[in-house]
Amino acid sequence: MNSMENKSEKEERFVLIVENNRQLIYKVCYMYASDDEHFKDLYQEVLINLWRGIDRFRGEAQLSTWIYRTSINTCVTYYRKNHKYDEMESIENVSVMDNDDGTRLQQLKELYRLINRLDRLEKAIILLWLDEKSYDEISEITGLSRNNVASRLRRIKIKLQQFSEE
Repeated sequence: MNSMENKSEKEERFVLIVENNRQLIYKVCYMYASDDEHFKDLYQEVLINLWRGIDRFRGEAQLSTWIYRTSINTCVTYYRKNHKYDEMESIENVSVMDNDDGTRLQQLKELYRLINRLDRLEKAIILLWLDEKSYDEISEITGLSRNNVASRLRRIKIKLQQFSEE
């Protein structure tokens, strides 16, 4: 926390950041969640890590890039630590989505069912692409080269198409 910002200001800034980026955080957590309880655990872990890291965010990258990177790293780390989630399942039981009319949730469940068959890095790449991040932004978040992102994304799209036809 910088010397000009007191605890109350930090809390207000944090709450505003979370409110403005809730759907982004939800998306990442959904991609790694196997059920509703797992989603809640992941979401809580992401919030904790965002809170811990907020003072280190210097604005050198976009705020959404930092949130994505923190969220993905948190979920992957949590996944590795908790072996009980070795087999990722569909998110059929996840019911936390805000402002859903039912149709959107069904479509997302099907999309996530297919995406959950991908490995963790592939999930991260397709999630970022679905959120309309550029190859450069995906590269910055994942640490892969831009060309590697492009070729992996092509292969991921082919995989997803094949999964949907099975």
